[in-house]
Amino acid sequence: MTASKIAVSALAGLLAISPALAQEKYPSRPIEMIVTFGPGGGADLMGRQTARLAEPVLGVAIPVANISGASGNAGLTRLLTNPADGYSVATLIALSVSSWAAGLGTAKPSDFQVVAMMQNSPSMLFVPKNSPYKTAREFLDAAKANPGKLRVATSGLGTQDDITVRYLASQGFQAKNVPFAKPAERYASTVGGHTDALYEEPGDVAQFIKSGDLRPLMVFDAKRHESFPDVTASMELGLQISDLPNFRTIAVPAKTPKEIVDRLAAAMNQVLDKPEWQKFCRETYTCTEKMTPDQAQQVVVKFHDTVKGYLDRFGAEQQSQK
Repeated sequence: MTASKIAVSALAGLLAISPALAQEKYPSRPIEMIVTFGPGGGADLMGRQTARLAEPVLGVAIPVANISGASGNAGLTRLLTNPADGYSVATLIALSVSSWAAGLGTAKPSDFQVVAMMQNSPSMLFVPKNSPYKTAREFLDAAKANPGKLRVATSGLGTQDDITVRYLASQGFQAKNVPFAKPAERYASTVGGHTDALYEEPGDVAQFIKSGDLRPLMVFDAKRHESFPDVTASMELGLQISDLPNFRTIAVPAKTPKEIVDRLAAAMNQVLDKPEWQKFCRETYTCTEKMTPDQAQQVVVKFHDTVKGYLDRFGAEQQSQK
């Protein structure tokens, strides 16, 4: 074989394998985990725990970047401006989805593909340890007898917190919404007696529950929480406000290829099975069933529509009262 024929043969061989070379195995480099809230909060704890436990599963480093602001939307904007190649993932939680329904920013569920549901928990109403209210009924009776006098610490307007306070008011139990941007300030306000109650999921205030500084009065759910069997469920009191769960997911841009979404989903399912994760979710009262990406996506879509429905309803009620 002449030198020219050898060269042609070698070139043909390279061209034959070039498609395989072009299809890079995923993942082959670090994956950025964008945590959409500041250090120390529930989303941060979830994101960091997920990243640490997923690293050996995916075989690459998963560095965490906290990008907080605008109810998590600053970090989600960063996610959407990055390539949809699976090398950037982010925490996507109920509070951010609620903010979209309330008109904050332009994001919508269809901009994202949820990879996995990592945590889920109902919210509860907490009072400080020296509160005169020992039961949910006592608190509601006081709110009814003294409209607007009781103060409830919340995470802001247009959130599940705000919707629940407004729903209670629509049922004759009017309390004042006192919003706090920072969780630590919100918790301190109730622990210190500056507000009468706190709307929060139990995992985020576990230390105060264990210390006795906060007492749960009511869980906003159709049934009692297995970790708090003595705490009344809102449905028991005839309150139809059990459809606003606090979920935390891992998401990627909607245009991310399906094979990458599936690879990430499989890795997250392995994380959920790890004993260390099971211990973590039990301690934060956030254990949830595994879901496919499509199932988790539907939870987000349904939640968004539910929040929008509440806000549209309350808006209509306010107009009719003018």
